Amino acid sequence: MYRYDQFDHQITAERVAQFRDQVRRRLSGELAEDEFRILRLQNGLYMQIHAYMMRIAVPYGMLSADQMRMFAHIARKYDRGYGHFTTRQNIQFNWLKLQDAPDILADLATVEMHANQTSGNCIRNTTSDEFAGVARDEIIDPRPYAEILRQWSTFHPEFGFLPRKFKFSITGATTDRAAIAVNDVGLQAVKNGQGEVGFRVLVGGGLGRTPFIGTEIASFIPWQHILTYAESIVRVYNEYGRRDNLYKARIKILVNAIGIDEFRRQVEEDWKFTKDGPCTVNQAELDRVAACFTAPAYEKLADVALPSDNKAFSNWVARNVKPRKVAGYASVVLSLKNAGIAPGDATEAQMDAVADLADKYSFGELRITHMQNLVLADVKQADLFALWEAAKASGLATPNIGLLTDIICCPGGDYCTLANARSITLAKAIDERFDDLDYLHDIGDIDLNISGCINACGHHHVGHIGILGVDKSGEEWYQITIGGNKGSPANIGKVIGRSFSFAQIPEVISRLLQVYVAKRDEGERFIDTLRRVGPDPFKEFVYATPVPEEAKLQMPDYELLAQGTPYDTPLYSPRF
Repeated sequence: MYRYDQFDHQITAERVAQFRDQVRRRLSGELAEDEFRILRLQNGLYMQIHAYMMRIAVPYGMLSADQMRMFAHIARKYDRGYGHFTTRQNIQFNWLKLQDAPDILADLATVEMHANQTSGNCIRNTTSDEFAGVARDEIIDPRPYAEILRQWSTFHPEFGFLPRKFKFSITGATTDRAAIAVNDVGLQAVKNGQGEVGFRVLVGGGLGRTPFIGTEIASFIPWQHILTYAESIVRVYNEYGRRDNLYKARIKILVNAIGIDEFRRQVEEDWKFTKDGPCTVNQAELDRVAACFTAPAYEKLADVALPSDNKAFSNWVARNVKPRKVAGYASVVLSLKNAGIAPGDATEAQMDAVADLADKYSFGELRITHMQNLVLADVKQADLFALWEAAKASGLATPNIGLLTDIICCPGGDYCTLANARSITLAKAIDERFDDLDYLHDIGDIDLNISGCINACGHHHVGHIGILGVDKSGEEWYQITIGGNKGSPANIGKVIGRSFSFAQIPEVISRLLQVYVAKRDEGERFIDTLRRVGPDPFKEFVYATPVPEEAKLQMPDYELLAQGTPYDTPLYSPRF
């Protein structure tokens, strides 16, 4: 994986020192909150309901075992013993004190990590396929290009104050596992008729208040011009994107307003002047960066037959173990969707355990997925049973990858000041309702995504079933969408009708699944059946009779408000 050079070390150290002085001035009262806000956001620091939250960058989702141990250290020393992995392949800590933030950044710098550009109106952390470099359907390994994008976009002097945040996603595979269609710019590796490598470019994707699927702006851009073309896209957006309305400031609004043909014309007009400029990537530069992503020292192995007399192990292999390029090896998804735990959360002990597993079984490297799970990409097939037993002991072996309880979920009203409704507590209620693994395996692949507000951090728009928290007269309600999909083809889900209360949602999910089971053909996934029969049977059954308003769910007292300042210990922790 990529290692810092002298420039990376210097700029990170300077940023830590700069922010330490800014925090000192805020605490002393020299800086007002309005003045400090933009400075803290540049360092990934947010003010939430109970405390400060810091979002730490994990470029293209890759990290080392030592970096994971640093996350465990931060959770143990500065937080409440856990962290939250996000759909942007980053990690967030939700219970921080402002005075500790510079020390956290200094600790991160010792393992070549930072929180730069994880917030603010800038180019955010570039995401990619969690199986990059090992997937069988890859045209190229996208990680060198993702790193080139990271270096180009970090503190880019022209793009530090864009109209709104800006996100790139890149994949080198024929199957889109990077959700490129719902990013501001999506890049997919392709080859032209001459066998040359380039990128198909999508622009204007995004979720939130006004969701759009990205539109193809170019079918083939040579790899040498991945930066020059991207720079022209961002430059046109920076010039013409709206700054007068926060809700209409994303590039998706600009592309939709002027049309893809006019946007393409403006990009190509700008590109004429920069196409062969300093940002052109030459072979030497690509080779320099690609050298950081060489294959580990694989042994020459044959594929092995795995034990089949252990049902629990077989279920785990079927859901959590993925094929890879090299014979005798497999990729393993460690589930962060254990019953009773907020989706994406990992304790300090689990993070230490994962680091140990990476060192022992996967060459000291691991990845974060868009689905808020973790991946060990290079595991010997002969080690899978031992790894399973070790992962199970740490609560990381739930065999539910791709199933209903593999829920994507934002922090929601338990933490976020923007949320209309709780997300993680709803995920727990759904998980408790559908805790029968045999039933889940029979239902098969299905994406269930929950967002606590219209900002869509839980990507509810592209869930096969999406749940959106909405406010009705100061009370939390939930809107249901069906038919979304984050891969190929990408789709935005459609609202099925009026919203539901918290207590009604598990029954609504049950009714949707009953229609699927009744209507499905052999081998069909939920989304396949929905596409074939249409949404009407699902809508009709959900609303055929009133969904019962069940007795209030028995759970810890989440309704109590935290007392005192954000730094006081509240009366509860909204973590399960």
